[in-house]
Amino acid sequence: MPTLLYVPADRPGRVDKALRSRADVVVLDLEDAVAPAHKEAAREAVSLLIASPPRPLQVRVNDLRTPEGRADLAALGPLLTATEGVRLPKVESAGQVREAAASAPGAALHPLLESALGVERAYEIASAHPAVASIGLGEADLRADLGVADETALTWPRSRVVVAARAAGLPAPVQSVYADIADLEGLAISCRLGRSLGFRGRAAIHPAQLPVIAEAYRPDETELAAARRVLAAFASAEDTGAFALEDGGFVDAAVARQAERLLAEAGPEPPA
Repeated sequence: MPTLLYVPADRPGRVDKALRSRADVVVLDLEDAVAPAHKEAAREAVSLLIASPPRPLQVRVNDLRTPEGRADLAALGPLLTATEGVRLPKVESAGQVREAAASAPGAALHPLLESALGVERAYEIASAHPAVASIGLGEADLRADLGVADETALTWPRSRVVVAARAAGLPAPVQSVYADIADLEGLAISCRLGRSLGFRGRAAIHPAQLPVIAEAYRPDETELAAARRVLAAFASAEDTGAFALEDGGFVDAAVARQAERLLAEAGPEPPA
């Protein structure tokens, strides 16, 4: 259940705070969080930091169809192999992915789908190049493109990106950021919905969101106990393709695989 924390790359104080956070990955943002006048300074700051990364980092560059995006990859491309990869905003075609792969050879690529066209081409983008390590949504831009006001209209695009990632053999996507940093209850509800749709983890824009995301995505003990019962029953069954548990639950190979996946996400049990 990875947690990612975005931080403006031109704010040294915020970067330092993010590096000390409990996020699994810190995303140095060169795009939306950085004013046009500060792009070059932000790029220079990122190049210094990723030359010897102090912890797992990703870099979100600018749209590769813009001069700023091309300048980002020209300056940072050789250094990105030392990071967890580059987040590519506003991707709408496989060609953009292949361009990024050529500009940053050896770097992991994380395309973000932020328009109706990008969502429609989700699998094409996910399978565009072996360097693609994940795909995800950029929901603020997607909402603006679709002209929708809330999360209700994003159910289909979210499911689309989950299916495309699975079909391309990629990890389950990480949810897009939740913009209202004061609404932690709404964040938790949104995370639980995302988890039910197949997402595994979420990006944040403030450290206070990280524990909420981690808790919402962590399987609870009731789920874990049920998964253990399923696997124990499945292991003890002899030459039985499918059967019912005493509590009425139905078990077959697919149910067992789901239980295995849940326990794998939770990690090892703590020592007694």
